[in-house]
Amino acid sequence: MTQVVRAAVQVGPRQIELREFPRPVIGPDDGLLRVEACGICGSDVEQYRHPRGGGTTPVIPGHEPLGIVEEVGDRAAARWGVRPGDRVALEVLIPCRACELCLTGRYQACPNKRPALGYTPITSEPGLWGGYAEYLYLHPNAILHRVRGDIPAEVAVMFNPMGAGVRWTCHLGALQLGETVLILGAGQRGIAAVIAARAAGAATIIVTGLERDRRKLELAREFGADHTINVEREDTVERVREITDGRLADLVLELTPGATEPVLHALQSVRHGGRVVLAGLKGGRPVELPSDLIINKAITVMGAYGVDSRGYSEAIRIIESGRFPLEKLHTHTFPLTEAARAVETLAGEVLGEDAIHVAICPNPLSPTLPRKGGGRS
Repeated sequence: MTQVVRAAVQVGPRQIELREFPRPVIGPDDGLLRVEACGICGSDVEQYRHPRGGGTTPVIPGHEPLGIVEEVGDRAAARWGVRPGDRVALEVLIPCRACELCLTGRYQACPNKRPALGYTPITSEPGLWGGYAEYLYLHPNAILHRVRGDIPAEVAVMFNPMGAGVRWTCHLGALQLGETVLILGAGQRGIAAVIAARAAGAATIIVTGLERDRRKLELAREFGADHTINVEREDTVERVREITDGRLADLVLELTPGATEPVLHALQSVRHGGRVVLAGLKGGRPVELPSDLIINKAITVMGAYGVDSRGYSEAIRIIESGRFPLEKLHTHTFPLTEAARAVETLAGEVLGEDAIHVAICPNPLSPTLPRKGGGRS
């Protein structure tokens, strides 16, 4: 049994280096996860470019880890319902599980929650708090979801973006059978929302993207979108009006990162009495919100904060069903030694690489998809 764990540590803006950590000693209430894969999303890119605290406090990034329970204490095993060898997906939040908000199912707002996975300083023992590592420490309050072991790691690790698609479309967006949904943004979460909308029985699904998103828009159609809009060639609002014969969309999901104008497009494209879910972070950029438009159209506007346990569970069921060819979404697999390049690839900073879903697989012995891009350890 190795007593040293390798991890990719962010030590500053755009600075990631490989370090070694002592293997944690596991007691009766905690555990250790052997990381098979860790998905990368837009918040990883933002963290890479602008780490919290200016990068003065090193962290192990990665908040979408999937892996095998390597060790687990007796009490933890009973509480989580797992044993060594089980594959699990790990939620990003570690709530206290004891406050009123936790006990009433609102654990995302827990005032006592620990720093999130991927954002906890390595100075907090035992240091292994992120998915860019061979092993990850399982805190007693961690939230685990069991996942079938026969699914390729890069597909199974899509539990996070798929969870976002399910929660934002079906739970927060309350999509009903036969409705029209407009999805602004064709990234991995936008396509996940297409899948969720198709599974929920939407009548019409419309997805927007940029010129460089041509392949993503093609995939969106393959996964169930009825119409796609190239926003650099077409007017989003007018095209939605045309597609819907003037009725506009029942539900609009605004998922674009950084850009502020799509927020206005969302409000203009939704019908009277419709719903708008805002999930695309703007990096602190101010957004002009036309309150008169919201009032006069009786729009329900809701902010989407991550994914909750119900979203993760239902997303895992979709993944396990095999109904959708999710392997087509995965474009790049990287070893731990190429963590920085993995993030840069998703960010579109690597010339010639058209990334959709990117994952780091720290343990080369884990079964993965055939190589599509990036490196392999």
